[in-house]
Amino acid sequence: MPAPLSVPGVLLIFIIIFHVEALKPHLLGRHSVRTLRSVRSSSQQRDLFYKTFYFDQQIDHFGFLENGTFKQRYLVNDQHWHKAQGPILFYTGNEGDITWFCNNTGFMWDIAEELGAMLVFAEHRYYGESLPFGNESYSYLNYLTSEQALADFAVLITSLKKTLPRAQNSPVIAIGGSYGGMLAAWLRMKYPNVVIGALASSAPIWQFTDLVPYGDFYKIVTQDFANSGVNCSKNIRRSWTAINNLFSTAEGLQWLSKEFGLCSLLKEEDLYNFKGWLQETWVNLAMVDYPYEANFLQHLPRWPVKVVCKHLQFDTDVPDKQLLYGISQAVRVYYNYTGSAVCLNVSETATRSLGIMGWYYQSCTEMVMPMCTDGVQDMFEPMAWNFQAYSDECYALFGVRPREDWVDTVYGGKNIRSHSNIIFSNGDLDPWRSGGVNESLSDSLIAILIPEGAHHLDLRFNNEYDPQSVLLTRELEVMYFKKWIKQNTSS
Repeated sequence: MPAPLSVPGVLLIFIIIFHVEALKPHLLGRHSVRTLRSVRSSSQQRDLFYKTFYFDQQIDHFGFLENGTFKQRYLVNDQHWHKAQGPILFYTGNEGDITWFCNNTGFMWDIAEELGAMLVFAEHRYYGESLPFGNESYSYLNYLTSEQALADFAVLITSLKKTLPRAQNSPVIAIGGSYGGMLAAWLRMKYPNVVIGALASSAPIWQFTDLVPYGDFYKIVTQDFANSGVNCSKNIRRSWTAINNLFSTAEGLQWLSKEFGLCSLLKEEDLYNFKGWLQETWVNLAMVDYPYEANFLQHLPRWPVKVVCKHLQFDTDVPDKQLLYGISQAVRVYYNYTGSAVCLNVSETATRSLGIMGWYYQSCTEMVMPMCTDGVQDMFEPMAWNFQAYSDECYALFGVRPREDWVDTVYGGKNIRSHSNIIFSNGDLDPWRSGGVNESLSDSLIAILIPEGAHHLDLRFNNEYDPQSVLLTRELEVMYFKKWIKQNTSS
């Protein structure tokens, strides 16, 4: 999930685009094989083999005037799926290219042999190659909704079970992280006849109007930095005033541009964008504070927040330039850990594998996630949640008004106890924990908190540096999978 949007208005949802007064950009036939790919997972150096297929999917599942179809991409690995009625682990694709999520969801690959499972990674409509109107898709965004995406997944699963030999009675478990985790949980809620259970990792299904405190997201980000180095969060809080001071003179702008190694000289009107760039950087670092070297959003060292904080452990009364020199070195940990960047571009923060503009639209319609900061309990400048300003900016961008209560109405808000067989896992370091289910609601709506976990750490490949807590979490998740599969196949 993209990081919260660091622009005037609102930080919209992932890793990783919310908060602010208003949202502004920094801004078809039966399955046909396309390729057989071998992908080397960059963080773990593992070879992943999958086939790529395309499925003729309805553009509109809920009306009858639009009868067109589009090619929905999905990836399949069945090397361990040998037994009739063997289970299917189904990844509910996020807001981006499905191959990226496939390569970053090592948990499914690690357990496929043990479960004798087929792996299916389904791409979300309007992202990657699954474009309902081809290159013109972003001119026709009305069919980009979570409800349509869930229907895509349900129809695809139903077709697979009908057409694949030995799959008619295969139990299917939905798995997803971040927005994909939200979809996995909602798929189980809306289509319990299609999936027998779901693992919703780092899934902020409650990060919506009046469901959780609006300031918690940024409090968690701040706590991560406060716990990772002396004076770290305090100096970041101080940096905003220091930036304002240097932006007030031509000499200060020139100094900042050089010190941060920017690709272009800062101008006075760049103040908000520059601070927004830094804000999103701190959020992204908290999200991907993994215990080993990884490149989920950027190539980063082990425990990157601790590495960042080494540059910010001086006294809180140092001069502005000394403070901002430390900030510039900290920022380079995120953007130039490998030393290969020639310069830094303040308009680029998130990975290109995410469909940022599509997510902006979703955030301007049904995915309205209120956030705010106060500058006291968090390390950011104060910014109140302003729904009207947010709505006005969405209308200016897309000609639509957000429905702030729609997700609560469609998916039940906090009244979900009637559902079953969903695991909600959250990392204690992950700011998206603020909108997650952090306490079990019943014997089959299970919440797991991972003390040393960042954004959906449990869905990544096993690693020699994994803390014991995430290893135990994965064991527990597999135990529940086996329980659900046994219940389904013995009934």
